[in-house]
Amino acid sequence: MNVAAHPHTGLQTASWLFSGEIEHRDSLQHLQTINPGELNLMSAGAGIAHSELSMNTSIDLHGVQLWIALPDKERNMAPEFAHYANLPIFEHDGATIRVFVGEILGNRSPAKVFTELVGAEINIEPDVIFSLPLQNNFEYGFLVDSGEVLINGTPVSEGSMRYLPTTIDSVSIETKSPARILMLGGTPFPEEIIMWWNFIGRTHEEIVGMRQDWESGSSRFPAFVDRLGERIPAPAMPNIRMTPRGRRKPLQ
Repeated sequence: MNVAAHPHTGLQTASWLFSGEIEHRDSLQHLQTINPGELNLMSAGAGIAHSELSMNTSIDLHGVQLWIALPDKERNMAPEFAHYANLPIFEHDGATIRVFVGEILGNRSPAKVFTELVGAEINIEPDVIFSLPLQNNFEYGFLVDSGEVLINGTPVSEGSMRYLPTTIDSVSIETKSPARILMLGGTPFPEEIIMWWNFIGRTHEEIVGMRQDWESGSSRFPAFVDRLGERIPAPAMPNIRMTPRGRRKPLQ
């Protein structure tokens, strides 16, 4: 993976690897390698630029990058970057759970987020019925990275996600083989947003301004040096006026 310098606004990127290594560089002059079991958490706020390069290794690069919308109060904050190497890991009900955001069964991640969230990697042994209490004011997504599983009685294939709405108090995961699952959850996000390219804003005009700032080399996105020495240009604006959107009624 060689992703040259590009901008972000109004969100946090949470990078989580299952295998491989990535070098992160950003316009705050951070240089950080991330390995499996570690979290890179970049809070773009008013604006940040970064690049992401896979390291020279024979190990396949495999993982996720999660985008977390910042609430209105924090979306124009000064940008920040943090790396978390020592995250809580514990055994429960035939599974190994590593918490990278929020708290599970008293095990809390130090990661700084701005809404109520939880994120964890769960590795479950084969032929196990694993259960876990849930916060019933959270909605959850269980992303099956590998394995043959049933989640609350529903088969979920590899690469698919099982959504659980608020009011549900627990989850049961039955495994037919070793399984790796990402558990993601949080209180429903109440605000309307516009997400276009790498930007999250609230109005069409804001997005236009963010794009102009990137293309013009504005101080909003300071330059930095990396091994690629390149910069990804913004795509053309769409031929429509963008309007904010909020939550749709979830499928049950």
